[in-house]
Amino acid sequence: MGCAISGLTAKAEFGERTTEDDAAAAACPSEDQIMMIKDSWKVIRDDIAKVGIIMFVRLFETHPECKDVFFLFRDVEDLERLRTSRELRAHGLRVMSFIEKSVARLDQLERLEALALELGKSHYHYNAPPKYYSYVQAEFICAVQPILKESWTSELEEAWKTMFQFVTSLMKQGYQEESDRQRLLLSPKDRPDKNTAL
Repeated sequence: MGCAISGLTAKAEFGERTTEDDAAAAACPSEDQIMMIKDSWKVIRDDIAKVGIIMFVRLFETHPECKDVFFLFRDVEDLERLRTSRELRAHGLRVMSFIEKSVARLDQLERLEALALELGKSHYHYNAPPKYYSYVQAEFICAVQPILKESWTSELEEAWKTMFQFVTSLMKQGYQEESDRQRLLLSPKDRPDKNTAL
């Protein structure tokens, strides 16, 4: 099985990074890292609703432009209102559920890859661009550090970062694949006019 992400078809203009570049830079966690992630998840799991809310409130504090992706939260300025929002709690739980599934599938990379690719494709339809994916990693780490207390180490932080980078590289690939697919579905008259003359 292995960590190679094959079949990447994203093409870039001259000088731009491709999805292949991102995927190549994102190695999957090592066996030791997987064990650390799974052990720490056992503790985090008890507070997943709390972590989900903290993660998104912090995300909206540090990156307010992310609220534009969320129709329900776009105009909410009061962070206390966000903390008590049922909708934010539900979304936080969905994200934490995805993280839980990712942790469970670290030993089954083909299933993890399929899961992350599909999530990236669905994020295309939510109009949630890949530039926001890495923000969630940082806020997740900030939210779980106090829960894990003295169990938190630089090695554990690196393990979680590795997992998030691996998963988000796959999500970016899925987003790009869906973007390319949607572009192909447009009829020729609906496609943007491209001037290819040099």
